[in-house]
Amino acid sequence: MKKLVLSLSLLACLVGFNACSTDVDLYADYKDIPVIYGLIDASKDVNYVRINRAFSGSSENHVNATEVALIADSLNYPGKLDAKILEYRSTHGNAYTFTNRVIELDTMTIHDKDTGIFYAPDQKVYYTNELFRTNSGSTKYKYKLMVCKDNDTITAETGVVGGGDFRVLGDQVSFIAGSTKTGEISFTPGENATFYEVKMVFNYREEHNGNIVDKQVKWNLGSKSEEELISENNSKVDIFSFSFIQGSLFSLLETAIGGDTINVRRYFDMEPMEVTVSAGGEELYNYIQINAQAGGLSQSIPDYTNITGGYGVFSSRVMVTKLMKLSPRAQSDLYGKPWGFVQQ
Repeated sequence: MKKLVLSLSLLACLVGFNACSTDVDLYADYKDIPVIYGLIDASKDVNYVRINRAFSGSSENHVNATEVALIADSLNYPGKLDAKILEYRSTHGNAYTFTNRVIELDTMTIHDKDTGIFYAPDQKVYYTNELFRTNSGSTKYKYKLMVCKDNDTITAETGVVGGGDFRVLGDQVSFIAGSTKTGEISFTPGENATFYEVKMVFNYREEHNGNIVDKQVKWNLGSKSEEELISENNSKVDIFSFSFIQGSLFSLLETAIGGDTINVRRYFDMEPMEVTVSAGGEELYNYIQINAQAGGLSQSIPDYTNITGGYGVFSSRVMVTKLMKLSPRAQSDLYGKPWGFVQQ
């Protein structure tokens, strides 16, 4: 049986969606196989693509892939590959045509990758600081990745997620200490999105002996497909909602603060809640869902990839973040707790 050791932790660096296992097959004989992870985000100033190589083969002739993964020269192609992204446009539902725009990818090294299965902290990535266009009205865009390696050309393409009126709705988030009732985070859909993830962060400060330290508690409300959201929202397609337990903020703070309440003053600003909604494309959704169901994201050769001539995924995502107020009840409950929260 052929085995493929994929650099799945590289995908985790690129996407804020589902946490992935980074288990790998320990042994495989060596063969050069391209593995590519890229997520176009039109809201970002810089976009990254990981272009690495993996190892495949049978169980008869082994290489310790765990050891190899810690060696930069083994995962990276030497030098700089010819990598570019081509832009295509469609208007009024017509076929996509090449706009003659070619985005060349350059290489850089990131210096803050956590230690783990794959080499760290410095890792080589391909990037561009050219902006990607968003869909607008009847004008749609898609992008095609082309990587030339020796006599081979590896390709993949994706439509653009975002554009339109993708935004978080509302001005405040409601919490109640000890409550098991649910609240909601609502947002308008992102164009061309297939699934969504919602995260919340409560930002506050601690003052002790004149020293002020920024603190936060954060939690993930999970991810849902557009199909699930439409079903939950009674077939409405103009507004989607994620629910959360209204007592969750207080549970998280109780764990974070613990017994640290002596001679400590805590503050929060007018809009301490940071709500982020991420929208992901169809290719990324399929990669996560199909491969997870087929036996895990660190399986042998994956059931789904949209990389022609290699493995991995090239897709699109976009994130919107909004700072929001705490509801009056939430503020009152916080000031009533013995945690030192005071008004400035």
